[in-house]
Amino acid sequence: AAMAAYILGLDVGTTSVKAVLLDPRTRTAVETRSVSVFQAKEQDPGRIIDALNRSVGLLSADKRNRVRAVSVCGQMHGLLLWKPETGCDWSTDAFTPSDTSQLITWQDGRCDSAFLSTLPPPQSHVSVATGFGCATIFWFLKHRPDFLDSFSVAGTVQDYVVSMLCGLDVCVMTPQNAASWGFYDNCVCVFSSSMSSVSLQEAGFPVRLLPRLRPSGTLAGRTRSQWNGVPMGTAVGVALGDFQCSVYSCMNQRTDLTYCDAVRLHPSPVSQPDSAPLLLPVFDSSYLGGGASLNGGNVLATFVETLAAWTKELGAELSSSSFYEKLIGCALNQETTDLRVSPTLLGERHAPFHLGQVTNISASNLSLGHVTRALCRGVVENLTSMMPAESLRRAGVRKLIGSGAALARNQVLRQEVERAFPLPVVYRQNADSALGAAMAICDHLQIGDDLLPQKDEAEPKPQGPTAGRDGMDVI
Repeated sequence: AAMAAYILGLDVGTTSVKAVLLDPRTRTAVETRSVSVFQAKEQDPGRIIDALNRSVGLLSADKRNRVRAVSVCGQMHGLLLWKPETGCDWSTDAFTPSDTSQLITWQDGRCDSAFLSTLPPPQSHVSVATGFGCATIFWFLKHRPDFLDSFSVAGTVQDYVVSMLCGLDVCVMTPQNAASWGFYDNCVCVFSSSMSSVSLQEAGFPVRLLPRLRPSGTLAGRTRSQWNGVPMGTAVGVALGDFQCSVYSCMNQRTDLTYCDAVRLHPSPVSQPDSAPLLLPVFDSSYLGGGASLNGGNVLATFVETLAAWTKELGAELSSSSFYEKLIGCALNQETTDLRVSPTLLGERHAPFHLGQVTNISASNLSLGHVTRALCRGVVENLTSMMPAESLRRAGVRKLIGSGAALARNQVLRQEVERAFPLPVVYRQNADSALGAAMAICDHLQIGDDLLPQKDEAEPKPQGPTAGRDGMDVI
């Protein structure tokens, strides 16, 4: 019998890089490794690629030798610039970056509202915010134009990884990443001769830096040499978005559906770009609808860290994990509260100045049980303001899929989700972007045996999750 082949899924994240080996016959992960990276608004690509090389190198050598496809996802909003011909050093089988900029992440705040108001209006349903690739390029164009002259292409960090693996002399990008880069048109893209491209050119934007658009779920090329034991000539997919891949990983079956994936919405360029619901490209001209909040588990973590810091200032110390468990216990004993918490500590992309508030404070609702219950409720209510339960009902959604560490760990949060959404909730394993990336390329290239199609020119019809409107799930 032929030996099993594997798909390597990679997630180049802000805080860690993760590698997953997928068995395409069962669509299950057989091995997973993760390496942390330092989190900052600007990151050294050398440290990120080092973490990437180490995470792959930690996988079993015999399985790495049998990888037949690589699928990469990562931070969709960030910007990295490089020179394709000298973008990395391949003196060993683990490439290292050279002639690149720093990675400017989605957390970058240099593009304030005053600066963003000077940019041409996007011909798109997606607004432009600070940390978006095109907005950052506009900022450099105004404040450091000579800096841009040092590079010939730009993309996300995952696009860079794909380009280096394949030895491409251009950057290729999927609609999944392009939509989060700004100035993306839902039908055509700024990366072609569209109206948006013309308006960008008129604004002086260096369109020479823009990537070339490729469909999600297709191949970018093949590995130019052996890489950490992965054979030369291994197929490499065009890089995907981590959000889309995270959702994809929750789909146990190909008939599981995300909200707008089934409805197949085609948003109009004239729709309101600053509205809360996001419609992001997925596969096969379909869209994923969602409320992508900046304030979720991080808000709960901040609350716990703040209490721990206060306690330490008062001369006592407890670990954050102990605090978290005690707070959940207090909130479970407090089934309801009239305290109101709006937990938008970071604002939201559609409302950047709508920061956190606590209202309806009284002497009777200041216990830890009240505050924790109100905070969990506020996190969920913020989500429902972006994706109301009624809109799900109208779309025919019949079931919710809950995933993520915050839900898994916090029973109070699960209670508030079930209170806010009057639909059955199924809790599944944590979403995993690296696994979702591997699953997506497995499905869309119809990989089910030891070999992949040898002709990169072929454009297989996507075979991912598809079905009618009835019985949709929402993640």
